[in-house]
Amino acid sequence: MIKWKGMIWSVHPLFVIIMLGSVMTGYFAELITLFLLVLVHEIGHVIMARSFGWTIREVKLLPFGGVVEVEEAGGLPAKEEALVAIAGPLQNVWMGLAAWACGQLGLWDPVWAEYVWKANLMLGLFNLLPIHPLDGGKLLQAALSYAVNYYKMLIWSARISMLFSVIMILFSLLPWLLDKEGVQLNLLIVGIFLVMTNWTYYRNVPFIFYRFLMYRDRVTVQALTLGHVASPIIVSGKQTIISVARLFRREQYHLIYMVEDRGKEVKVLPEQKIVEGCLSDSNPNRAVSELFS
Repeated sequence: MIKWKGMIWSVHPLFVIIMLGSVMTGYFAELITLFLLVLVHEIGHVIMARSFGWTIREVKLLPFGGVVEVEEAGGLPAKEEALVAIAGPLQNVWMGLAAWACGQLGLWDPVWAEYVWKANLMLGLFNLLPIHPLDGGKLLQAALSYAVNYYKMLIWSARISMLFSVIMILFSLLPWLLDKEGVQLNLLIVGIFLVMTNWTYYRNVPFIFYRFLMYRDRVTVQALTLGHVASPIIVSGKQTIISVARLFRREQYHLIYMVEDRGKEVKVLPEQKIVEGCLSDSNPNRAVSELFS
């Protein structure tokens, strides 16, 4: 673990395990190449994130990419998150093309050039799988943010990620199931890791959602600065405060309309009151009507 440019750079234990396995099997050169490809991949994320003014706390390198932890997680625009996510695989595009060109021009041994461009291809494509925390998982979250509210986005991205992680495990077992050959061990290890990661992520959705609420003031400031039209949410007074908060969308500012007495009476709340009701010491499961008393 090292600290550089105010960011912590670390290697995930899973990468260490694969490193040891590569050294034991004599694939040291391939390991160093993979490490460099992953590093450049993550630098692409970092450069794009810093260009948007994100505060990066840690960059953790994994065998298939990495995880960039940012201070503003939960309050970032979907468009920015998508661009940061795609910046990683784009590094594999130019590195793969450069390796192919070096092989064609005779600057590199053709066998080695083929290995490097294929490694970039596999790394880039693998990261585009719709699995959290891969780049494809980030793109999935960004896309879902435009279709459903933030809470549902968290739930569905976790479910889809777990589904594809299980499919990955089954795929790693196919050689053994069909031909009684050895399993694809690296793929199996990564698949199990992703299942465990996303199961933890799924269980932590309530905490992640509260982090999202803590950054809602940024959406408010942006809406007031840019003159965005508020998005209405119509509720009844019997609904709980937390259930109303779960209707919030990622980049929309909301006004809450509480309809009472069969629509004859309408009361309006700014979304900040709902956020305060969730983050205060009071019970967020109390009725939203209590915020008007």
